[in-house]
Amino acid sequence: MKRREQRRIVVPLVAVLLGFLVGALVIIVTGRSPAVLFISLIRTLTGLDLSGASDFNPRYVGEFIVQALPIILTGLSVAFAFRTGLFNIGAEGQLMIGSLAAVTVALLVKAPPLVHPLLCLLAAMAAGALWGLIPGYLKARFNVHEVVVSIMMNYTALHFVNWALLQFGSVDRVKTPDFPPTATLKSAFLSSITNGSRLNWGIIPVVLALLFFWFIIEKTTFGYRLRAVGFNKEGARYAGMRVELNIMLSMMIAGAFAGLAGAVITLGTFNFGRVLPAFEGYGMDGIAVALVGANHAGGVLFSGLLFGLLKAAQPLMQSQGIPREISQIIQASIVLFIAMRLGIEMLLSFISSNIGSKGGSKGRARS
Repeated sequence: MKRREQRRIVVPLVAVLLGFLVGALVIIVTGRSPAVLFISLIRTLTGLDLSGASDFNPRYVGEFIVQALPIILTGLSVAFAFRTGLFNIGAEGQLMIGSLAAVTVALLVKAPPLVHPLLCLLAAMAAGALWGLIPGYLKARFNVHEVVVSIMMNYTALHFVNWALLQFGSVDRVKTPDFPPTATLKSAFLSSITNGSRLNWGIIPVVLALLFFWFIIEKTTFGYRLRAVGFNKEGARYAGMRVELNIMLSMMIAGAFAGLAGAVITLGTFNFGRVLPAFEGYGMDGIAVALVGANHAGGVLFSGLLFGLLKAAQPLMQSQGIPREISQIIQASIVLFIAMRLGIEMLLSFISSNIGSKGGSKGRARS
């Protein structure tokens, strides 16, 4: 058991290292130095410029966290569905529906500070949960595959949300009016300590979501039932569990995580609803984060931070002559190596057995 737990941590680390190795090789092939990549990543992560061209700037750290927050939430959304035997590829649509609900409450409901953003967050979670319930119900009632339904609902969400946002009286057809000050998650304090970054109080619901995920999945009978249904549906039914209800609840909770991500983006990073011409990719990022994080809360946190770091470092890399697509190549390579988990485990077993046999031979030779 201990060895399996070690492999669960070591394999993603090896995949991440191999992903960065691929990225470095691509940069070398294009005739540039991979050192620029790592200097950019370190500066985004710590604010320190190792090249010595400028001083410490915490704004990079703030922007890195801002980029990571919604990715962590969509990662939780996908991971929760994975842990219960479902594939929530609809996190992108649930995020947009959650964002629309947050915009609606922010613009149409009057409430005092603290209460107003809380209402927006709850509305976004409820909207995302209801949007996730649709593929969950069709899966439970008619055995319609949730992937097919979720993909179609992503496109439905994109066009419906764009239409709905324009009903709030947009003057330029790309955004709604600004939210009242009571509804926003923006923080002058967090912005000031990070040199004017967009870091906001959205960090609090993200931390609570991580704790909720861990507690529900790992520590409750309810979470055990959800996992049991995902592991063996017929076995769970034989044990007296309500399989159809658990499938719907799983998709609703997954949708609530994604809906919360939409609210964090809308109320924290921006101060208005946005009309989008295409998907932003948070749903696909969530799939990658869940895979790299092995569908555990802690893993999703670290993999979400990693993917947020790669995304936040893109402008800095581009300013140094490294195409921003390099970070996407690294992300794709990491996911590819995660998919080759079995091969990495075989390689690690081969290396450990060889080291062990050499150690044993030396010991016998000394004796």
